Amino acid sequence: MELNLKNAIVFFDLETTGINVASDRIVEISWLKIQPDGQETSYTQRINPCIPIDPKAIAIHGITDEDVKDMPTFKEIARTLARDLEGCDLAGYNSNKFDIPLLAEEFLRADVDFDMGKRKFVDVQVIFHKMEQRTLSAAYKFYCQKILEDAHSAEADTRATYEILKSQIDRYDELENSVDFLSGFSTHNRNVDFAGRIILNDKDEEVFNFGKYKGEPVESVLQKDPGYFGWILKGDFPLYTKKVLTNIKLRAFGK
Repeated sequence: MELNLKNAIVFFDLETTGINVASDRIVEISWLKIQPDGQETSYTQRINPCIPIDPKAIAIHGITDEDVKDMPTFKEIARTLARDLEGCDLAGYNSNKFDIPLLAEEFLRADVDFDMGKRKFVDVQVIFHKMEQRTLSAAYKFYCQKILEDAHSAEADTRATYEILKSQIDRYDELENSVDFLSGFSTHNRNVDFAGRIILNDKDEEVFNFGKYKGEPVESVLQKDPGYFGWILKGDFPLYTKKVLTNIKLRAFGK
């Protein structure tokens, strides 16, 4: 079954220096853009992260410091990438927890205003885990009856993710062929920031989702413990989380 699209959707995958959203960097990005009429375009680019790649990451994706030392930095391709992704919804595998937050961090570091607020996010891994409860290779074999060759290369993983989503829609009657539905279905929490440090509760209030104030409204915490704001800004939290928190503070207190 082909996807029923209102907007173009970009399936993408990142290979990175490590697994810390706040401090690690992209070493390869690959995306596959599907237009509402089914037309496909793809792109793969290795990136110089300007920091060493963790040996544990190299063991997974095989990309070394030597492989990327002459590649462009993210800042050098950021504006072109933002233009290529403009107006597109985004999809990936474990993308809500990792790829999207890390991509947002990279755009912020590059001083490129990439608006994430108007697009939908579909996480194929969440759909897989909700419907069958298992790796991308296992999902590809289960849904597509294919062996994922060259697993952990961004390009292979990206196309496999696209094919899995189409097969999931074919398999499960309860899945609507709509990015609006799939975006909602593949989200565990109603995140305000991409890392899920701040979420919406059942009253649509922004609440902290970690630490000693977990479950408490952000505005009330900032009012009773102003130092908590400074602690987060100075801490090892994603830039996007800090940006969201700052916006809440400015909205609530105007300073």
